[in-house]
Amino acid sequence: MPAAVTSLTVALTAIPASAVFVPPSESASIVTANPADNTPHAQNGSMRAFAQIGNTVYAGGSFSGVKAAGATAWSPAANLIAYDVSTGAIRTGFTPALDGAVQTLAVSPDNKLIVGGSFGTVNGVARKNLVELDPATGDTVTSWAGRGDGGVVRRAIVHGNQLYIAGAFHWVNGTEHSLLARLNATTGAVDPGFQVDASGARSYPNSTELVWGLAVAPDGDTVVAVGNFTDVNGAKRNQVVMIDTVGTPTVADWNTDRYVAGCYSDSFPFYARDVDFSDDGDYFVIIADGGRGDAYCDATARWETADRGSNVKATWVDFTGTDSVTSLEVADGIVYVGGHFRWQNNANGNDAQGAGGVSRYGMAALDQQNGVPLNWNPTRSPGSQLPAGGTNWGPIMWEIWKGPSGLFIGQDSDGLGNEYHGRMGYFPKSGGRTIGVQDAPQAASGYLYLGAGNGQVTKVAYGAGELGTPATVSQPQLTNAKAAFALSNKVYWAKTDSSAPSGSVLNVSTLTGGTIGAPWVGSGYNSWFTAASMTGAFFLQGRMYYTTSSSNSLFYRYLTPDGSVIGCTAFTLPTSGIDWRTVRGLTWVAGKLVYGSTNGSLRTVDFDPAAATAVNGSTATVVATGTAAATWNNPTLFFATS
Repeated sequence: MPAAVTSLTVALTAIPASAVFVPPSESASIVTANPADNTPHAQNGSMRAFAQIGNTVYAGGSFSGVKAAGATAWSPAANLIAYDVSTGAIRTGFTPALDGAVQTLAVSPDNKLIVGGSFGTVNGVARKNLVELDPATGDTVTSWAGRGDGGVVRRAIVHGNQLYIAGAFHWVNGTEHSLLARLNATTGAVDPGFQVDASGARSYPNSTELVWGLAVAPDGDTVVAVGNFTDVNGAKRNQVVMIDTVGTPTVADWNTDRYVAGCYSDSFPFYARDVDFSDDGDYFVIIADGGRGDAYCDATARWETADRGSNVKATWVDFTGTDSVTSLEVADGIVYVGGHFRWQNNANGNDAQGAGGVSRYGMAALDQQNGVPLNWNPTRSPGSQLPAGGTNWGPIMWEIWKGPSGLFIGQDSDGLGNEYHGRMGYFPKSGGRTIGVQDAPQAASGYLYLGAGNGQVTKVAYGAGELGTPATVSQPQLTNAKAAFALSNKVYWAKTDSSAPSGSVLNVSTLTGGTIGAPWVGSGYNSWFTAASMTGAFFLQGRMYYTTSSSNSLFYRYLTPDGSVIGCTAFTLPTSGIDWRTVRGLTWVAGKLVYGSTNGSLRTVDFDPAAATAVNGSTATVVATGTAAATWNNPTLFFATS
């Protein structure tokens, strides 16, 4: 990691992601935002790696001391410790001696501890960069053959009986392997069937070839590596390579130009820092630092594993506003990120909070569907608890690792959750929560609600393009309403509000038995968005689609129901045959748009956001014309089942 990252806090121009693939809505489980109080503290340097065997957690890095939570005196401990995950008690019988930093930890199939890093001796005996230890004592397993002869081992991942390693090496077990290798996890023997060599550092100052991040898909068929390289087995691959491992491992037909530009290359010769697959392997996520430029620098991006081609684009991208993202874990439907950032959802910011920027001090949990920050915000701050000699804010969060019972954090500073946590912390699953699927009503029949003046709506049964008899219903909470849409058991609705920075707010109300409850402002981070300018809106699969009177486009922005944050970037869908400026009221029912218009008519048309043409207006049909009982020209129009 370049030292310049310590002072680099700059942002990146937004690059809209591909609008073709729409990730499905899925439930998720998020850990508590309150770190455990009994985790030990480490002193100086950084914590960089974790593994767990039974109830014992192993923590490795580059540090000089350790103490139990609540203790006052430090005990000497260098680079690798073990402790009880439940009590925090340090395992005093585990006493390995390594003369350099631990970068990565993994567990072998026979429950031994595999250690990679930048060391030359282990337990007083020459052993370069890769070793297996007895998990009870820390003694070297001398029969294990793995050796990192030619340089630092940055990542080690066990899949079945295969051990993938990555780093800055060129020799493993006395055989030539450039930056990547695969070994027998039980014996440490090199797998001669894996010969995938990365090389060619990017041509910038202080540039050294290496693989910094590595991920293996759960089924073992795909490996993705990121780092400082430009060539893999003769194929041009800049910072990112996908490897197909079915049969003879080969470089996959997958390439992207999103990590080619230099960005702030004088400080960051490379910027693709880490990668991780989702639990089902359907997608992977890449994080980056790097500054600002025509690329995914200082950003988190989701990619679909099944995609292939020479110019692949991300499904979504979340920019920090030019602050570094340095660690990543995708687990239980959540994308956890950490680093030297102050905001997420901040493509409009440049070393400052731009329109849409959400305050997230060094840690965030992102919605896997769209990259918008979820309602989880522990921060990397120690609050008022930082002891003398502690580090308030460091440039790098080295590791986020999801263990069996929670999320482990390794960093170069001493704060988490507004508490003192020396160089590491732990967020248990206990005390966390489940985030259920929240989406538009999926039923084919229900009711259309049409604005009918302050405190009233016209309610009409609707199904299969047929309308029932309109009835006026009192809704006293719905005042000064503009565009509205149903989302799960709630109604989101825009309202003019002269006291708001944009002159309007996006409210949220419960919808129970057809009654709209008292509103609250969905999120204070949405105050920049002129919600009242929408002439119609609906929500579907992590996106808020909408129209305005001034633009002939069907727009969408990302929106996460967990926190109600609106995405900072507007996208447009490819459509034809509809003048979207004339739309007044817009909703979605069972695969079709239902929309009103300035002439008072109600129409419906097929909608497919993943199609080359999402809406073909020539196929629209008229459901009803305006009558005294229901004139379909009000932006307040939504579909619900109650």
